[in-house]
Amino acid sequence: MIGRLPLDEQLTVLKSVLSRNEVLLEVLHRTAALDLPGWYVTAGCLFQTVWNVVTDRRPTSGIKDYDVFYFDRRDLSWEAEDAVIKTADEAFAGLPVEVEVRNEARVHLWYEQKFGVACAPYTSTEAAIDGFAATTCCLGVRLEQGGRWRVYAPHGLSDVFDLVVRPNPVLAPQEVYETKTARWRRQWPELTVLDWPSRPAIPTPSSS
Repeated sequence: MIGRLPLDEQLTVLKSVLSRNEVLLEVLHRTAALDLPGWYVTAGCLFQTVWNVVTDRRPTSGIKDYDVFYFDRRDLSWEAEDAVIKTADEAFAGLPVEVEVRNEARVHLWYEQKFGVACAPYTSTEAAIDGFAATTCCLGVRLEQGGRWRVYAPHGLSDVFDLVVRPNPVLAPQEVYETKTARWRRQWPELTVLDWPSRPAIPTPSSS
C-alpha cells in the first residue's frame, strides 16, 4: 500500500513511477528549457500515469494531453499568451501527444464564460492547481536547476496511489467533476470515485 508510506517515501515512489512515462519526461525537460515563470506540468498526465502503473497498464495509456501551467501577470493580453503557446508548439514538435500551455494569470478573464462560475484572479500557479475539480488532480511537477524535482501536492499523494478520486468543491462546478470522473471510470474501472457533497438542507420555518 504505497498510500500508507511516509510522505518522503511516497515522493521517491512518485518520481520512480512518473519516470516510467518517457513522454512525460520529455515534456518536463522541454518545458524546463522554455524557462516559463512559475511553471508546472500538472493534472491528468501525472495522476493518470500513476493509475496506469499501479494497475499494470502502459504508463501512457488513456492520457489525453499534457498540461503545462505557468504564471505571468506582466501582460494579460491573449496576444502575449498566444506568443508563448506558439513558442511552446515549436518546442514540443515531434512529440506524439498534445501539450497544452496556459498562463494561469489570465484564467479569471475567461473562466466564467466557459464554466458558468466566477473565478477570482489567481496569485500563483499553485493557487490555480488548488482549484481543480478533484483533489487527486491537484498535483504539479517541475524540474529545477540540477535536475531536482519540485512536487506540489496540497492534498498529499495517498489518494493518487490508492486510486481514490475525491471532489474538491472550491471552484469548478459539480457537472465538471461528474463529467471527468465518468470518463475516468470507463478508462480505469478500478477507481473509487467519491460523490460530490450535497448541499445542506435549508430548514423551513415551522408554522405556529
